[in-house]
Amino acid sequence: MKLPPPLSPPTCFTHLTHLSRLTRLPALPRLPGPRLSSALLGATALELFVLTGRLIVYPFGLTPERGGTGPAGTGPPAATDPPTVTAALPATPAATPPVVLLHGFVDNRSAFVVLRRALTRHGRHLASLNYSPLTRDVRTAAELLGRHVEEICARTGHDRVDIVGHSLGGLIARYYVQRLGGDRRVRTLVTLGTPHGGTAVAPGAGVHPIVRQMRGGSSVIEELRGPAPGCRTRFVSFWSELDQVMVPVETACVDHPDLDAVNVRVTGIGHLALPVHPTVAAAVREALEAPEAGEDDATTAGAASVA
Repeated sequence: MKLPPPLSPPTCFTHLTHLSRLTRLPALPRLPGPRLSSALLGATALELFVLTGRLIVYPFGLTPERGGTGPAGTGPPAATDPPTVTAALPATPAATPPVVLLHGFVDNRSAFVVLRRALTRHGRHLASLNYSPLTRDVRTAAELLGRHVEEICARTGHDRVDIVGHSLGGLIARYYVQRLGGDRRVRTLVTLGTPHGGTAVAPGAGVHPIVRQMRGGSSVIEELRGPAPGCRTRFVSFWSELDQVMVPVETACVDHPDLDAVNVRVTGIGHLALPVHPTVAAAVREALEAPEAGEDDATTAGAASVA
């Protein structure tokens, strides 16, 4: 497999054209202490910059886009309301399935402004789902996600969709795929900084039930450790070695013997920057465009490695 020229530091990615069977790359040497500290300072500064930008654009993500199914200008849905589907989707099928974007905790569709641009520029049709910050249970949110995936498939004529989920959004999507039969509808699930194994950092865990479900050892995390034979969805998990929300950082990897999963390591950025970094967006697009098993002659599968 021919790799592209290296990207400029601090972040670069393995070419993902044949991601479903990506050849394992040699392990990277551990960074020395001073360099890692500098990288962490840079990532923290970028996180603060991204957070400021998120606060500015957040109000624009509260209402559905034109063509969405929810009423415009009504603010976030109530706790019992289904997620709001945004973005007009075509009535006739395109060559590739639609992409569903699912944001993280107390966020909204505005988190994907960079990723949306990268995907629409390459002809992908998108639907962003806003679920209420008052949602109290991953299972309930996953059921609502399933209903909207069915609506999207009926409206577009596609049998399957791709999903990109950031943080909690990825956990909700995985529960739908693995526990509610969503693997028959979801071709590829890309997660960005999702606590697949549970995270020790869960601010407000004693206040909000859905945050408690993101902790290691929760009933939701334990359910996802259970058997998932015959799961048809392929998983691509992006995890960052400087993600201060995922503790330990490897908890953002999918580690399950029954799942077709590739874990993509990111360097130089933190949790909030994952859905907005242009290089990550390009890598996500490549992951979604990677052929499914049997579509090409590539051979070796493995857990991914990224510098």
